[in-house]
Amino acid sequence: MTRLQMRRRTILAAAPMLVAAPHIARAQGKPEKSKVVLAVGGKSALYYLSLTVAETKGFFKDAGLDVEINDFQGGAKSLQALMGGSADVVAGAYEHTIRMQQRGQPIVGFALIGRGMQLAIGLRKDVAAKVKGPADIKGMKFGVTAPGSQTNMLVNYWAAKGGLKASDIVAIGVGAGASVVAAIEKGEVDGISQADPALTILEEKGMIKIMLDTRTMKGNEELFGGAFPAACLYAQPDLLKKTPNTAQALATAIVRADEWLQTAPPSEVAKAVPEGYLLGDRALYEKAFANVRGTISPDGLMPPGAMENSLKFLVEGDPKVAADAGKIKLADTWTNEFAQRAGKRS
Repeated sequence: MTRLQMRRRTILAAAPMLVAAPHIARAQGKPEKSKVVLAVGGKSALYYLSLTVAETKGFFKDAGLDVEINDFQGGAKSLQALMGGSADVVAGAYEHTIRMQQRGQPIVGFALIGRGMQLAIGLRKDVAAKVKGPADIKGMKFGVTAPGSQTNMLVNYWAAKGGLKASDIVAIGVGAGASVVAAIEKGEVDGISQADPALTILEEKGMIKIMLDTRTMKGNEELFGGAFPAACLYAQPDLLKKTPNTAQALATAIVRADEWLQTAPPSEVAKAVPEGYLLGDRALYEKAFANVRGTISPDGLMPPGAMENSLKFLVEGDPKVAADAGKIKLADTWTNEFAQRAGKRS
């Protein structure tokens, strides 16, 4: 390797810290757009807790924003809203930035909500008794938030571990929250790939057996070898380039929520969300939050190695991404600049 090649590799490794810097330097004043439409898929899940807290605690308002939040069935639907022009920004899985780059449609993440996946796969107790490993789930129906969402990708990833293809299982969109519990109770699905609090509630009822779990940092380290970027704010590049103050205000609100959640008592967190999010059991909601707290980003920043872990995850579960993996430029999918500035203001 020549010295020039080594220098280029060094620069690329640092790129998540540098990308978009030329236009972000102006991102310090009043938001260019005070009214922002934000799309999310399954907002009631703990996966998106920082978003809900930023809304209910008034952090968006404090940053000078009027945020209209449109809640869809799953992350794939909210991504469609962004690409279709009906949303300005998305709170969704970071991995969509990689998948869209692979399709030639760039989007950029700029404020991290989860540094661990926060999802788990659970099988109905009667089904779990017949499953010794992922090779045994062929033909089974899994309740995911929406087809194409990260919950769906996790099932595909697990299936691939057993030598199965995505087409060997059936992904059924059941949304998040109460609809997930109902899908298991009614026997509409054999298993689920979901976030809390639904998982904990079904566990406590003795209705599912957890087969794969990323709701703790330990689980993420065992499965992925380290941090894994989950929910984040992402948008098309023009939001960052043309309205950097607006992007900064969004990031500032999310980082404030991330920080608040690091020390907030579970009882206060339960008070900060709509009553319906508790799924009828406040104590279980608080328990579920306490269990996943460690996977919530403390500062909105992308941890070292996390983007690489996301790409590896996609490569194992999606042959199309695997075919183009060498062309993916992770540095173009993320910038830490907005979250860094937000941290200095908090």
